[in-house]
Amino acid sequence: MGEQPGEERLRRKAVSFPCGDITLEGVCYFPEGEGVFPAVVLCHPHSLYGGSMDNNVILAVGSTLVNKSTIAFMFNFRGVGGSQGSFGGGVAEQEDVAAAISWLACQPEVDAGRMGLVGYSFGAAVALPVAHSDKRVKAVTLISPPLEPSQMPQLKECAKPKLIVCGTEDFVVSLEKAELMNREAAEPKQFELVSGADHFWWGHEVVLAEKVAAFFGGLFGSDSAE
Repeated sequence: MGEQPGEERLRRKAVSFPCGDITLEGVCYFPEGEGVFPAVVLCHPHSLYGGSMDNNVILAVGSTLVNKSTIAFMFNFRGVGGSQGSFGGGVAEQEDVAAAISWLACQPEVDAGRMGLVGYSFGAAVALPVAHSDKRVKAVTLISPPLEPSQMPQLKECAKPKLIVCGTEDFVVSLEKAELMNREAAEPKQFELVSGADHFWWGHEVVLAEKVAAFFGGLFGSDSAE
């Protein structure tokens, strides 16, 4: 994951996994130690605007999760990098997320009862409906979620633990929009505003990643199960 602290201790597995009649690529990072661990799937920003699993936010959050004894699985949506297929307008990409969850749940190091989902920007808009409907997802983090009005009912109805994180200088998700999502979201929920951060999170990745890791750590625990 780039030059992330402690990476030399991490186990990295590059994988291909099926999604319907196409194949997607991903990279899974495992913490050091034995036993089973909680695990999180990370969904990258917009495929048509350079979004990929190599995004700065995805890498920072993934690295911090692994350093907190949580498996991190990032992947490329259809049509990105080595993933087959073409852009699906945010609808077909929901199938990609479900396929990533299926692959992750089958790994022997994964505690399938402690699986979470992270989405950033476009990835958050894709992750929300999957988190709402997929029983395997126990908690979800939405980072700078550009939710459409049609998605607000999902936010109101999703009773799973959720964290919404936005920056005060976000030019895509206004402060008013962020506060509206916080008001509308069903409990249990956490809402975090990071002062000075814009939609790209440059320079604020560490603060963001720590908030996300703390959210999942509080729900799943941070120690491996022997």
